[in-house]
Amino acid sequence: MVLASRSPRRHEILGLAGIPHIVRPADVQEDNEAGSDPRDLVARHAGMKADAVSHEHPDSPVLGADTVVWLDGTILGKPSCEEQAEEMLSALSGRTHTVFGGVCLVRGLPCFRCEFVEATSVTFRALTPGEIRAYVSTGEPMDKAGAYGIQGFGSALVRRVEGCYFNVMGLPVARVVEELKAAAAGARRC
Repeated sequence: MVLASRSPRRHEILGLAGIPHIVRPADVQEDNEAGSDPRDLVARHAGMKADAVSHEHPDSPVLGADTVVWLDGTILGKPSCEEQAEEMLSALSGRTHTVFGGVCLVRGLPCFRCEFVEATSVTFRALTPGEIRAYVSTGEPMDKAGAYGIQGFGSALVRRVEGCYFNVMGLPVARVVEELKAAAAGARRC
């Protein structure tokens, strides 16, 4: 399988699941448009990534994925600076938000395409300004949607997860495995 992503977390998740793969990051421009539906956005980005790489690997399944955090009708992508990370974490403090993970699996020969979106609810505990500053100072939030990594220091921010933990980390791997099995059995055709 080919992973069309730069995300070290997606690479790690596939490795943990024992899925052999190579990494070929897609060169696409993501657009976190204000007011976009988060499900449509992650599905579109995942498809763009998979399609951008699939022509180079027509005989292999290509996986594109995207993740966003959704709170109060607003998409929280990756923070551009520490101040923005602190603002995001302050907004998430003591509240429940939704993590949307979009996945697109494609292969040219034999042809199949599968797209899906997974939603996971995450509740943060109440955070103090000092805790937020300390977490941001680790650097961990800077390359993550919603400014936190549930698999690292950010795990201490989370009170509850409802749904797929690995979706929050970057890839709903159980569903990916189900879809790969269906594709191998011929159930997912173009």
